[in-house]
Parts: sequence; structure tokens; C-alpha cells
Amino acid sequence: MFDSLTTRLGAVFERLRGKGRLSEADVAAALGEVRLALLEADVHVEVVKRFLDRVRARTVGTEVRSSLTPGQQVVKIVHDELVTTLGRDAVPLAVAPRPPLVVLIAGLQGSGKTTTAAKLAERLRAQGKHPLLVAADLQRPAAIDQLEVLGARIGVPVHADRRGKPERLVREARKRAIDEGLDAIVIDTAGRLQIDDVLMSELAAVRKAAEPHEVLLVLDAMTGQDAVAVARGFLERAEVTGLVFTKLDGDARGGAAISAREVTGRPIKFVGVGEGSGDLEVFHPQRMASRILGMGDVMTLIEKAEASFDAAEAAAAAEKLRTVSFTLEDFLGQFQQLRRMGGMGQLLGMLPGATTASLKAGVSDADLGRVEAIIRSMTPDERRNPKIIDGSRKRRIATGSGTSPHDVNGLLRQFGETQKLMKALAEGKSPIPGLAMPGARRTRKR
Repeated sequence: MFDSLTTRLGAVFERLRGKGRLSEADVAAALGEVRLALLEADVHVEVVKRFLDRVRARTVGTEVRSSLTPGQQVVKIVHDELVTTLGRDAVPLAVAPRPPLVVLIAGLQGSGKTTTAAKLAERLRAQGKHPLLVAADLQRPAAIDQLEVLGARIGVPVHADRRGKPERLVREARKRAIDEGLDAIVIDTAGRLQIDDVLMSELAAVRKAAEPHEVLLVLDAMTGQDAVAVARGFLERAEVTGLVFTKLDGDARGGAAISAREVTGRPIKFVGVGEGSGDLEVFHPQRMASRILGMGDVMTLIEKAEASFDAAEAAAAAEKLRTVSFTLEDFLGQFQQLRRMGGMGQLLGMLPGATTASLKAGVSDADLGRVEAIIRSMTPDERRNPKIIDGSRKRRIATGSGTSPHDVNGLLRQFGETQKLMKALAEGKSPIPGLAMPGARRTRKR
């Protein structure tokens, strides 16, 4: 989502880092470009003004003038103030003094409320809780069906009654949770196309019946500044405790997510980064600021890897790499685990400097999809022993994967180079001519 903003800011900061000394004119010009970049990213104009005022106040002082690397110091100041704008620290869900924990999900139609409710239930289940989903959106029968399908998929029970009243349904759900020993309730409420009296009256009635510990407002990041306007409307008429931004993996400019905390005074608690049940992340202001500024987010990447990769499979793969017995079949297994972590653009965005580099290199999920299609079009024997793949087999594989024999040749060539590299490393040889491997014994010439 922030690719365009990251690229613009990266160019500005690259010029600053290249200067040994910074004049006031240099800083003013850089902040002018930062202002334009933020406005183009759809950040609220008042938020931009306050943000730049704070940055400017710090850059004109001795903090920058006395620094040995003034360009880097300016980048640090921008990072710190962006963290302040986003909310400084991650804010966890409230803790219920006595179970069950009750979370009310609110928002307009199409914002992703129902999907977010299921994702949150899945997150709570992964933390060892026993959640209950409540289908209190009785205005839209499809929402009940959707929640029941999602609940069955993630193994979480759904409480629904198509002919009841939302407030009575919620009271029944609370009683069921207590009777069955369920310690968390996630309630999907009704939405409208816009904020109106009927919507707010129903939300107030459900809130009174539910007695929630959290009221999370779901906002669609793709709607830009409209999302901030919606948040303000709900805040005026409902006791919202936190925000959830959905579709943060899309191609919107992302300004609403940057503006929301400062405009509403409510913390962003979660962000949706995909369609999968596990694609709901805790919002960490420091990590998000680092990603926006192209500094990466290695901690989130590590957490994704720990959640997605099977330890036994990873250990087996490492042993195959060590013994140079890693095949295309093994590669496919590792590839599938990598895909479970998210899109390649999303993963590269978590590596310092990788977002811009990936754009230049043209790496895309479509390219990786072709690699997977080629390997899946091979027989088990061909995956285990690519040397048997002759011209006719290449044509068959290309036809089956919707690619060309040239693409198949490219993959086989790259895999062959990888095997050579692994063999050299396993034998303690340097893959780069003239470079000695650490710990390798040197032989004297006589």
C-alpha cells in the first residue's frame, strides 16, 4: 500500500544522506518534498501540518547541526515523529476482569466487518482462547451465511438466529458462552452504506445488551479520507475504543491509516493484510513507520515465519541442503510455506530497502506463481531428478503450466546453479573464485 510513498521519501532521504553538511535551505527543500509526498498519499492536511511542524522544530536545533551524520539524523527525526503520529506503542485488546471477553465489531457495509470478526476469532483461538462468533447483522442475511462458513473453516462456533432481535441474540450468546465455558465473544453487527439514525440506534441497543470490553471500528483503507470521515462520524455517536484498517495490502495510498490515530484520538489495534483467516496483524506504530520509510520490518517477518513454517519440515530441508539432496519437490514444499506468509510484495516490504529494489528488479507474485505452476506440471520423478527432462518433457511441462519451454529451461538452469552452490558450500569450498571460506584449510604451493 505504501510503495509510492516509500519510494518518494526514499529518494528525498537518499539525497540528504549524501551531504556531509546540511544547510537550512537543504532541510527546507527536503521537508517541502516530504509534505508533497504525504499529501499525495492522501494524509489529512492538518496531520501533515502538525507532523512537519514537529519535525521542523527539531531539525533547526543543535540535534542536527551537532550530528556527525546530519542527513541520517533528519531521517531519524522524521521516523520518530511518524511513530508519534501513528500512536507510538501497540495497544492490545482489553482484558476482561471476568470471562468472557466481549468484542463488538462495528462499521459500514463493505468495510470488511464480517471477515474481520472471523479473523479476530481465529487470532484469539490461536492464543489459546475459546471464542464464540455472534452473527448480529440481521439486516443482511448473506452476512450470517458468510460468518457461518468462516466459523466452520476456522473451527469456531457461530451463534445465529435469523428471526430474532439483535439485542436478544447477543444476550443469548452471552449466556451460551458462560454455559459452555467459552471465554471470548466476537459480535458482528449490522452496517449501512452510510451513517444514519437507524444504524446508530441499533448499535447502541446491541452495545447495551452486550456490555463489551472493546468496540472496534472497521475501516476500509481503500476509501482514503472517507475512512477518516466515517471514523469521526462513529466517534460522535458511539463509544469506539479502537480502529481496525482492512485491505492494507491493497494499492491505495495509505494516507487514511497514517491520519486516523491523530485525527480520532483512538488507537489502531489491528490491520488486515490479506484474505486469509490469519491475515490480521497487531498494529505496531514503530514497525509501520519503519516500513513506510523503507527501513523494513524484520520483527513482523520473523513472527510470520514462526507462525507459518513447520519446524520439522524446516529441519529436514536444512539437512537436505547440507547433504546436497534438495530437489525441486522439496523446493515446492518450501515455496508453499513461503506463500502462506503472504504476498511477495508484502514480504519484501519487511526487508530493509527491499521494496524499492524489488520494484526495480520486477519481482512479482505472478513470476513466483509461474515457477510454482512449472514445478506442479512435472511428474514426481522429474522433480526428484530434473536431468531426465528432455525436449519433449519440457514442451509437455510448458503446456501444462501455461508457460513456454524457455521458462522451463530458465527454472532448470537456475536450480542447477543453486545445486552447484550448495555442493560448494557443503564441501567447504568458496562459490566465489579467489575468496576463501571461513575455516577452510589452505595448502601451500611448493
